[in-house]
Amino acid sequence: MSNEIQKVEYIKDRIFTIRGQKVMIDRDLAELYEVETKRLNEAVKRNIERFPADFMFQLNDDEQNELVANCDRFKTLKHSSSNAYAFTEHGVAMLSSVLKSKKAIEVNIQVVRAFIALRQYAILQTSKSQEIEEVKKMLLLHIENTDNKFSQHDKAINQIINVLNNLIEKPREPKKIGFNTDN
Repeated sequence: MSNEIQKVEYIKDRIFTIRGQKVMIDRDLAELYEVETKRLNEAVKRNIERFPADFMFQLNDDEQNELVANCDRFKTLKHSSSNAYAFTEHGVAMLSSVLKSKKAIEVNIQVVRAFIALRQYAILQTSKSQEIEEVKKMLLLHIENTDNKFSQHDKAINQIINVLNNLIEKPREPKKIGFNTDN
């Protein structure tokens, strides 16, 4: 695996779904940018007008507790006096203009690639589900158009429909990336 792909995979493992949005946590971003979390957040606060709510938000207590419970690397957040910040893809892109360094630009490119890869995966999964639905419709139409005799052929088609239903209801789980919250 090339170094470039490894970097994107590493970053994808640090993207979470919180409040229905794909985000990265300030501590992970600070590690990637090779700055202290405190310094990253100070730069953001100095430029807060660049970070509207759809670019960045602060985790609530429940979200932070779930993050700590699901990821060992965040155990220090358990006793933190303030909750972590979550940055959406747009917020991460804005960070490169706030953190004006060569490293910030390099990391930003990798993070954007990781978000794009996740979006493409989601589109692919949606497309596959639509294809399965089309095959099911065709098979059901075939059964309806045949006479009422329930042949071996029809039994086989029904088995295929059952398998397709299972694929739609219980798709194979992709590699877990982050966690979901109910908020």
